Amino acid sequence: MDFHTLCIGCRTYRRFKRKQIPEEILDELLENARIANSAMNGQPLRYVLVKTPEAVRKIQPCFHFAAALPKELGQPKTPWTGIDIGIAVRTMNLNAYIHGVGSCIIGNVEFEKVKEILSIPETWIPRLALALGYPSHKSTIVELPEDGSVKYYLDEERQYYVPKRKRKDISIIR
Repeated sequence: MDFHTLCIGCRTYRRFKRKQIPEEILDELLENARIANSAMNGQPLRYVLVKTPEAVRKIQPCFHFAAALPKELGQPKTPWTGIDIGIAVRTMNLNAYIHGVGSCIIGNVEFEKVKEILSIPETWIPRLALALGYPSHKSTIVELPEDGSVKYYLDEERQYYVPKRKRKDISIIR
């Protein structure tokens, strides 16, 4: 699969089949996130892999898929950590999609409750979660409508359509 095809296919998926992801795929995701670029090689990120249905059931109410939030306050003190978070989560979501595993990067999470449920160390400051599963719906890129809305929408079969701006509207070439 070439990189462009990978990026087109690696959409956000919010509904998953009840099918276990093989351990070797999860190991590969963590390994590739571990060796991904890190600002000043600081490697500040830590990961919590939640696999058991019981743990998923307990934390699921803390995750709020597809909700818009105001900009979060209290980001980590080092400005590079946010960049590392983006690099790591994108590495994992692309890596997962190579194996047919869909994902949803989620920031609207009640992280304090999740930390308590999963006994995550107090010094760890979660910023994003990556939901993984085999997609049970399609997510298709479409052109921005006339009104300029970037809001995705569903059709009658609950398939996703995600409007994207045109290249000329997001870039300047000199």
